[in-house]
Order: sequence, then structure tokens, then C-alpha cells
Amino acid sequence: MHVRHLTVADFRSYTGADLALRPGITTLLGRNGQGKTNLVEAIGYVASLSSHRVATDQPLVKFGAQRAVVRAAVVREGREQLVELEITPGRANRAKLNRSPLPRTRDVLGTLRTVLFAPEDLALVKGDPGERRRFLDDLLVQRQPRWSGVRSDYDKILKQRGALLKSAAPYLRKGRRGSRRADGIDPAEAAADALRTLDIWDEHLATVGSQLIYARLRLMRDLVPHLQQAYREVADATSEVTARYRSSLHDEAAAAIAAGEVPEPEQIRELILESLARVRGQEIERGVSLVGPHRDDVILGLGEMPAKGYASHGESWSIALGLRLAAYRLLRHDLGDDPVLILDDVFAELDSGRRERLAVMIADCEQVLITAAVVEDVPEGLTGDTVHIRLGEVSSAPSSEALEDPVAVPAAPDEP
Repeated sequence: MHVRHLTVADFRSYTGADLALRPGITTLLGRNGQGKTNLVEAIGYVASLSSHRVATDQPLVKFGAQRAVVRAAVVREGREQLVELEITPGRANRAKLNRSPLPRTRDVLGTLRTVLFAPEDLALVKGDPGERRRFLDDLLVQRQPRWSGVRSDYDKILKQRGALLKSAAPYLRKGRRGSRRADGIDPAEAAADALRTLDIWDEHLATVGSQLIYARLRLMRDLVPHLQQAYREVADATSEVTARYRSSLHDEAAAAIAAGEVPEPEQIRELILESLARVRGQEIERGVSLVGPHRDDVILGLGEMPAKGYASHGESWSIALGLRLAAYRLLRHDLGDDPVLILDDVFAELDSGRRERLAVMIADCEQVLITAAVVEDVPEGLTGDTVHIRLGEVSSAPSSEALEDPVAVPAAPDEP
């Protein structure tokens, strides 16, 4: 799998840009602030419908423009497909595949698969649990795009359940029951209604949440051996990296899962309901949902110690890089072909030993896109095409062959 051509319009700093690509290694070279990361961000967006740099779409649209357009010609097993995305903050984004509109933007997921490693990935080791949950869930979607819908369903359930906890709290908290209020509401009746509704949302959360937890646990089982191997290779170390899933379920269930047990979805569903029953009082007091995949974490370790807080800067980089390389190898194994590997300003953060070892590890990848500020940051062994980025201008295209049939036709105002 590789990207043959990328076109952007009003994306980030670009009014318009075309980038011709071919298999092998391509280095996007330019000083900081010139726009090289914006281009690989656009490719990553085509694969995941999200940015590795920001949580919302608004910053992706050039200031003063109403929308951004990204097009990518993707080649897999000799067949080319054209993905077109229209990004419009505040409105539903739109997508086309081979010029045909799709009913849902997420229907393009799976057309292009990428693994993107960037300086922000240090947060996978040192950051909050949400960073590691997102890593797992994004990888689930890369493996099987249907998980995008499951994630969306769970987020909606969680939002509705949280709203109920907050709105019903005055009637559910101890000591709030009493005589009928001036507005005609009987606190006891309101509390009973709220509890019945909460039971319904508990069922929804347990049903969808159990699917997500089960998928994460199976993913962890497949991923960890790749992580351990990748860490050994990139760090050239004898210490072993570990990863265990920390669940928000009650203590007995959480301990079993942390030890590597993978319960069946129906069993996880029952465990979620049981755990919710145990913390209901706390949830009512705090007005938040305390059990479910949104409260879970992945605990990364190095030897006997947790990586967060104990691993050195270099070790943390090696673990983060190991996670991305493990994801790459897992996708390669699952799909039978290579996703596109993107290394965004990574080599500047690594010492010479890690640089050289990483270069050896990625030498056989079908397509590698590297961004760098200076050519000295890229190991000499990684030879290939070089594209210069200066003030948003793309120059030194790799070959006339790659430039054939570019997809640079501007979008009409009423379609992506």
C-alpha cells in the first residue's frame, strides 16, 4: 500500500499544494514552520479522520477559509483508489471514494492505513490514560474499521448517561426526598423515575462497553509480543518492556484482567453491571460514570518498574517508538501488506544509536515518509526521494512517473 499523490486545498497553512509520491523512502525536508508536518498530517487524516496534533477539525482549515479539502490517490495491490475529504468545522464533513459520495465519512476508513510516529507520541508513556486509550482504539479501527461505529456509539451512551447523573442528582442524593415541591415535582417519584432510566443506560453502557473492552484485551494479547521485540531492537537493551490492562471493574475482575485473562464479552458485560451497582452511590454524588472503557488504562513497565515516572527520556522514546512499530508489524501481519509509515520529525529526537537501529528496522517498508528540518537528521542509509518544503511551496518532485495523472483538480464549491 502506498500514497501516489496528495492534494490539499485550504488545509492548515496551504492555500493549495500537490505532493507526488512513490514507494520507498521520501524525505520532506524543510525548516520548522515551513509546512512539512501539515502534509503528513493530511495523509494521516485520510487514514484515521483525525489529526495526531489537535483534537478538533477547526485548526485544520486555513484561517479565513470555510473548509479544507484533502485528496489522496492510494495504491494497493496494483489497484488505485481516490479518497476525497471535505472538512467543514461546525458541519458534517463529507467524503467521496472514486468520485462517488459516501453516506458516512467513516466509510472511507480502511482505504488507507498509516502508522504515524511523532514527537507528541512521548505522551503515550508520560501522558494521561486517555493517550493510551486512544492509541488502542485507533489501532482497533485500523485493523477493523467497524470499531469506529462502536466507539461512536459508546461515546453517545456515555454522554447521555452522564447528563442523566447530573440532572437527576438532586433527586437521587440521600436526604433530598421530601414533600412535593412548589413546581409540582414529587422528589420521591422523580428519584424512582431517574433510577429506572439509569438502569436502562447501565444496560446500554455494559453492552457496548463490553465489546470495546473485549476488543482491547484481544488487541493487547496480539500487540505486546511485537512491542517487546520492537523495544529490544530499537533500544538495544536487555530490560523488557511490559504492558498490562488496568480495568475500572471491581477489584477481583480487574486483577484477573491485569494478569492477562480475556473474559468473553457477555462475562465482561455482567462484570460491568456488577461494578456499576457497587459504585452507584459514588456516581450519584460525583455526577460522572466511574466504570467502563473510558476509565481504563494501559500500564507500561520497564523491568519491575512502571515506565511513567521511572523510565529515562531515552527509554521513554524507545517505548513510544516500540508501540508504533508494534502497531505497524501487527497491521502488516493482519493485512498481508504494509501500511504507510510516517516518521514526523522523529530522528532529531533520537541519539545516533537509536537512529541507526530504526533505519535498519524500516528499510523494507513499502512506503516511508520522513519529515526533517535538516538532512543531517536522517541516517545516511535511508536513501530515497527528497521533497523540499519552503514557505508552503513544494519542490523537487521525485519523478515524472509519480506526477502522471495528478489529482489536483480544485473542488467545486458545492462538493468535496
